[in-house]
Amino acid sequence: MSQAVYAMLSRQQGLVHEMQSVANNIANASTSGYKSDRALFVEYLVGTGAENPSLSMGGLGAHTFDLSAGGLESTGGPLDLAVNGEGYFAVQSLEGQRLTRAGHFQLSSDGLLITADGLPVLSAGGGPIIFPPDAASISIGADGSISVDGEPLERIGVFRPAGDLLKEAGTLFSAPGGYALAEEATLVQGALEQSNVVPVIEIARMIDVQRAYDAGQSLLEAEDGRVSQIINALRER
Repeated sequence: MSQAVYAMLSRQQGLVHEMQSVANNIANASTSGYKSDRALFVEYLVGTGAENPSLSMGGLGAHTFDLSAGGLESTGGPLDLAVNGEGYFAVQSLEGQRLTRAGHFQLSSDGLLITADGLPVLSAGGGPIIFPPDAASISIGADGSISVDGEPLERIGVFRPAGDLLKEAGTLFSAPGGYALAEEATLVQGALEQSNVVPVIEIARMIDVQRAYDAGQSLLEAEDGRVSQIINALRER
């Protein structure tokens, strides 16, 4: 296989990853608290022998994501919450505590405050939040303080990571460096933070990636035809 084919195949593989990232963003354009993702690529040199020049290759290096806040959508739901400012809700997953901006919460059959995926939402103290079975009126203040039928119950935790975040499935993030309470953040009851994906931009990216992939495929086919011609010419000798 020629060096040109190796280089082009590495480029095509990277474009496939980019297309997967774009498709995932479009699929989550209406997912509350979702942060848009994109692939980052790196270029590196591969040795081709002492007598030959090195070959430039490309590949997927990492994923980056946009943490900017999405717009707020009013829902009127008493357990729908949006963080106004920097900060994240903490939830308990099977892999440990995780952070999220998705505030579409609900009550389980035993009164536990959970996410739409069934993960327990944590209080400012790091514990689960349990509502009494006869709760009729739920009020949540800007500081996260919960009142049920006029009586104080608990405080929902809003946290800030101490270091970088690592994106996991859906709207969850892990914070390897830990996190602490974000005292300056405020909550908005009856609202949800929308996804920060801009569909028009993602569609434009998809078109660009598709065109680049098609161009690369054409070059691969042309190179394959060139190599085939050389092989046939050698056979005819």
